[in-house]
Amino acid sequence: MKDADIVRIAGWVVRRGLAGMAEEDMLREFCEKCRAAGLEISRAMALIDTLHPVHEGRVFRWRDEASNDPAMVEYGRSDEGEGATQWQTSPFFHLLQTGEEEMRVRIGFGETADFPVIQEMKDGGHTDYLVFVHRFAGDNAIGEMDCVYSSWVTRHPEGFSEAALVALRRLVPPLALAIKATALARVAGTLVDVYLGRDAGRRVLEGRIRRGVAERIEAALWFSDLRSYTAITDTAQPSEIIPLLNDYAEVVITAIHEAGGDVLKLIGDGALAVFRADDPAEACRRALRAEENLRERMKALNERRQAEERPITTAYIGLHIGEVFYGNVGSFDRLDFTVVGPAVNETSRIASMCRSVDRPLLLSSAFADALPAEERARVVSVGRFALRGVGKAQHLFTIDPELI
Repeated sequence: MKDADIVRIAGWVVRRGLAGMAEEDMLREFCEKCRAAGLEISRAMALIDTLHPVHEGRVFRWRDEASNDPAMVEYGRSDEGEGATQWQTSPFFHLLQTGEEEMRVRIGFGETADFPVIQEMKDGGHTDYLVFVHRFAGDNAIGEMDCVYSSWVTRHPEGFSEAALVALRRLVPPLALAIKATALARVAGTLVDVYLGRDAGRRVLEGRIRRGVAERIEAALWFSDLRSYTAITDTAQPSEIIPLLNDYAEVVITAIHEAGGDVLKLIGDGALAVFRADDPAEACRRALRAEENLRERMKALNERRQAEERPITTAYIGLHIGEVFYGNVGSFDRLDFTVVGPAVNETSRIASMCRSVDRPLLLSSAFADALPAEERARVVSVGRFALRGVGKAQHLFTIDPELI
């Protein structure tokens, strides 16, 4: 490979990294460009850890022959089970343990190493195997994301030439940097989605982070919490509390998301969510769909937990519709992207009335009035109540128990 080709490909990688090109596409085109310039790569792999509640990281693969293997795979924990075994017998783990930055095994020329992947490469007719780790400075690590690993293989009868090694040593660092840039953008998206909610997270990433800047919106509002949660926490084993919250939060959040809502806040065992649509009737219909979905999911969850002899519960839900302010509230260095306004407080008070009237679901009169006719026909009044912190008494409604 000529020096001019190295410069050209390095520049291309930088531009693609700035553009946010998907890592698997970047690796594929990188390898194709290298091969076209005379660097005979037969396989390549890159992997980087991430910051995600489920996935530990992503691995990107390319080969010069047809394969059913996906170009990108998200992998789980590498510190337990089969994942730990695979990781600890890999060349990447070896570099991590030794502190080295490069390892080469000339598998076609009698060199051996105690790694299962080496035998796989040898059986596939490959002759040379090169592994890199490009580490980040300590302050630049995010969780386990502290480096980019990569491996490079050739079938060339003489293995990688000295010129090929020089080319890879010059080209792989900018590729690693481009992968890091794309991965960091994904981490930012993951964090705001997980901790702020999907819509709020999108707005923050769009730059709506000025304190006190809020949008006035009309939305169906949801507030829910768990029935007898305090009693459960007083009697259950401490080790059961977090699994209980996780199990029930999973079904609540999933039900809301599947119906088109956004969860803005988790408050202990409580959840605040919004449903938006151009038509208020549609927003309310989505909220009711989420409630129905939640009841089905909770039934299945309770059957499973009961079989495991673990504490079970159900949810109280208050639904309302009204105008709220949607945006940033807080100090200069600690903001919350949420909804505020009297309607939010009213929704919380409606949910708290579920205990008093022994109903799992209560609707405000505004919510009931906004429902489409077929849904409105299922609604019955449970009476008029004074809500704490709300100026005047409210008529509250529920779904007719005979129609559930």
